[in-house]
Amino acid sequence: MSHPHFSVDADGEPTAKGRFVDVPDIETVEYVPGLTFRPVLGEKSLVNFVSFEPHTEAPMHVHAEEQVVVVTEGEFDFTIDGETRTMRVGDVAVIPSWVPHGARTGDKPCREIDMFTPPRATLIEHAREQIRTGAPVDESPV
Repeated sequence: MSHPHFSVDADGEPTAKGRFVDVPDIETVEYVPGLTFRPVLGEKSLVNFVSFEPHTEAPMHVHAEEQVVVVTEGEFDFTIDGETRTMRVGDVAVIPSWVPHGARTGDKPCREIDMFTPPRATLIEHAREQIRTGAPVDESPV
């Protein structure tokens, strides 16, 4: 059965080589104690694997990049433009450009994934360095 969503008819040329990334091998970035990032850079997007320790806060902030948040473990209180909700496993938040947002954990840790388009400017260089060093990249053919 074929469906246009899964078409192999190419209307263009690949723009880069695909790669596999071993996320646990990515060197973490920690801008706030207890909050670590492991960014993975694509050509037009960035995926950031985020770990919050208990009682950790990502302060309210804004940025030009659109962000989508998906909770994968635990829970945290997430605020978007003054509205706060407790987000649990499977919950998703969408943050358009320049909308104030922040998060805080309680007594337990939280793990979540952030997706940014375009790539989040403050994480690009760290993510590029991970590609250059080759540490987290599995060079198996795609």
